[in-house]
Formats: sequence, C-alpha cells, structure tokens
Amino acid sequence: MEDMFIKIAMLVVFFGVMIGVGVYCRKNSTDVNGFVLGGRSVGPWLTAFAYGTSYFSAVVFVGYAGQFGWKYGIAATWAGIGNAILGSLLAWAVLGRRTRVMSQHLNSATMPQFFENRFNSKKLKLAASVVIFVFLIPYTASLYNGLSRLFGMAFDIDYSVCVIAMAVLTAIYVIAGGYMATAINDFIQGIIMIAGIIAVLVAVLNGKGGLMEAVESLSQVSDAENPAGSFSSLFGPAPMGLLGVVLLTSLGTWGLPQMVQKFYAIKSEKAITKGMIISTIFALVVAGGCYFLGGFGRLFTTQAAVDAGGYDSIIPTMLSDLSPVLIGVVVVLVLSASMSTLSSLVLASSSTLTLDFIKGSVVKDLSEKKQVLIMRVLIAVFIAISVVIAILQYKSNVTFIAQLMGVSWGALAGAFLAPFLYGLYWKRATAASGWACMIFSSVVMIANIFWGKAPFWPQIISSPINAGAFCMLAGLIIVPVVSLLSKPPKKEYVEQVFSCYDKKSDQKTAK
Repeated sequence: MEDMFIKIAMLVVFFGVMIGVGVYCRKNSTDVNGFVLGGRSVGPWLTAFAYGTSYFSAVVFVGYAGQFGWKYGIAATWAGIGNAILGSLLAWAVLGRRTRVMSQHLNSATMPQFFENRFNSKKLKLAASVVIFVFLIPYTASLYNGLSRLFGMAFDIDYSVCVIAMAVLTAIYVIAGGYMATAINDFIQGIIMIAGIIAVLVAVLNGKGGLMEAVESLSQVSDAENPAGSFSSLFGPAPMGLLGVVLLTSLGTWGLPQMVQKFYAIKSEKAITKGMIISTIFALVVAGGCYFLGGFGRLFTTQAAVDAGGYDSIIPTMLSDLSPVLIGVVVVLVLSASMSTLSSLVLASSSTLTLDFIKGSVVKDLSEKKQVLIMRVLIAVFIAISVVIAILQYKSNVTFIAQLMGVSWGALAGAFLAPFLYGLYWKRATAASGWACMIFSSVVMIANIFWGKAPFWPQIISSPINAGAFCMLAGLIIVPVVSLLSKPPKKEYVEQVFSCYDKKSDQKTAK
C-alpha cells in the first residue's frame, strides 16, 4: 500500500505542475504568434530542452531501445550517438540560424507557410499541410503505446485509462498556454528524463553485477544466427541495419515540422550556439542512455518471451524488479517523454491545419482570436483521434511501436528534409522539386505499409526504418535533379527571399 502511495503521489505532483504551467502561460497565448511560437522570444535552455524532449518519447525509451537493443546489442548505442551528433549538433549548426532568420523574414510560423513563401507556391503549402496531417496522426498515436506495459507493471490499471488521462492532461496545458507552456513543461520534463535515465541505468546494471560484469555476460549470449560475442561487439551483428536506424532517427529530425519549428521560436541568433551545445549533451545522455540500456535486454528476457510479448515488452521486463521509487521515476520519465512529444505534435498539427489549410482556403478572413480558437479546438480533436487509434491498435495488436512511428517519421522526413534544406541554402531550388519529394516519399512509405513484405519489394527497404532512411537520402538527389530540369524561379523574388542573410544584426525579436 505504501509503495502504491509513493507512485501515485509522484504522478499527482507531476500532473499538478504541468497544469499549473499551462494556466500560468495563458497570458502569453492570446494571439497566433504567441500561441504558436511563444512570441519568438524563447531562450536557448527552453528551446534546447523543447527540441530534445520532442525528439525522444516513449517510442524511443520503450519501442526503439527494446527492439534495436535486442537486434544489435550494445552497438545500438550508436543510434544515441548519431542522435546527438547528426540529429542535434549538426541540425542546430546547419539549420538553426538560417531557419530562424529566413522564417522570420518570410513571416512563416509553420513549415507549409515556409514552403509557400520560399517557393512562391500556395499549392505546395496546401500539399505540405495534407502530408503533415496524414502522417502526424499515426505518429501521435504511437506515443501512447509505450505506456501500456509500464503502467500495467506499476499500477495494474487498464491501458485505456492511462491513455485518456495522459491525453486530457496534455490537452489542458497545451490548449491553455500554447507554445510557451509546452516549452516550460518540456524543460521540467527534460530534467526528469535526464535524472531518470541515469538512475535507471545504474540500478539495472548494478542488478547484473555492474557494467563490466553485464558486458561479460552479454558476450556469452548467442542465438541461431549470431555467435557469442556478437551482441557485445562494437558494431553489433548487423552493421548495415544499424546504419539505417542511425540515419532515420538522426537525420530525420532535419525534416520534421515539430522539430524545425523550435528554430522559428528561439529569441536570437546568439542563443542558437548555446542551444546547440545544450541539445547535444541532452541527446547524448537521454538517447545514448536509452539505447545502451536496451542493449542489455537479452540478459533479462528470452526469445520465446519476445515472440509472445513483442519487442515492446523488453524494457518493462528489465525494469520490473526495481524499487517502487525507481518504478515511479520510470513512469514519470516515460510520461514526461510522451507528453512533451505529444504536445509538440498536436501543436504542429493544429497550427498547420489552421494557418495553412483553413485560413485563406476554407475561410477567407479569420481574425487572430478565431485562429487561436480554431487551433485550440483542433488540438482537442487531434488528441481525441490519436487516443482512439492508440486504443484500437492496442486492442487489435496490429503493429509494434517502432513500425508505426517509422512509417510516419520516414514519410515526413523524406517529404520535407531535402526541400527545406535546399530551400535555406540554394537559390535554384524550385517548387517542382518540393512536389517531387513529397509525392515520392508518401508513395514509398504508403506502399511499404501494404507491400513491404511482398517478394517483389526490395529487401533492403522492407522495414519502415530503412524505407524512411532511403526516402531521405533519395530526396537529397531528387531536389537538385528536378530543380535543374524545371523552370528556374524568378530571380527578383529569390533575391528578395535570400536578402535576409545579408543582415548582420543579432537583435532579439521584439515582443
């Protein structure tokens, strides 16, 4: 009884703080700029933590860490290192300043708005908003799945109750406080994630005699396809498969709307350098810790148990013998990871649908207040849809967490990464190349859902992970090729777009 009281008390305090922040930030979310971007005045610490917590969710902690730790052993840690270097450090260095400067110059609050103003194409904006709407919903639904086994282990309560409670509480603080509430809560949740990962990693390894003893034990593990030593080696039993995981989970952030949007909101160019360092360290600890922990999964469960319960059962099994306090920490950790990503996704979805699809296309004239109201309503709608999908998926056991997220992540990153990157740096990039990327990635990822296991489908991209990585890399070729083959953009318009980079000032955005 005392153990249950401790866990419930931790949850009550956690939820109380989240809602309190949402109510506190309500005054900053009365107009579109404040609700969607926090007035473009968010500091480096909040932005870096918002980026990191949006990046890593229960999908990573429960789904990816379990699945890829099982497949690749401790070599799965390379995915965490890749997330830190490619997904954080280089993303901030390559995209940070240019995104902030050009998005502000073009008065763009969303990625579809950026495409419209950068490529002078309203149709491209509408297409981008449809892609985001279609593929963010399954991504959002996948966030809940990691909670089911953890809550079952900790509280023995129905999964549907967990999902609905998390969704309602997230909706309250996002609807009330918008981006600023999300950013402040992300910072709090990020601190919980860092402390939780370190505590859990130490506790789990100590249960196996410490780090060196655990590695030695893992070196003795083998299976039908891999000899002893494979799962404790530097690059694991399947280096090429691991490379696909690193590319999708690292390079993919460069094209995800909810990630790139963080650069729109940071208050100054100077803050980008500091944010880059903070974000990289955060990713090393959280992602590196998650994948490293998952790499020891074979010491805690068997192939038969995984076949019966799926990859998503591996991490909960590893944690089941922890103390009540640590289990409470894990539950709050996973809730933090999931709620932070959920809030970022629904804010991106609602702002995109309102500003890029409804405003000007469905309703010609929308006041600021009506736009904010519609976004708040849509946040509730998106969360409700994702809850229904998550519960239906859980009841029917259609797919694993990693597969559901892989399809969404691959489609979005493949569609947007290349046009966005080239759009920031290359004046010759055209709207036609953006269309080509969006169509190509959407078709490949949808086809992968239905025919990924068919004999005629290329084996190397049969998994959603590899298919997504393929779409991203293909986009980097598609955009320059299609741009050079299509009609060049008007020189005067492009010069005006790129004139923002000629300004040397580093002033903070006026509130």
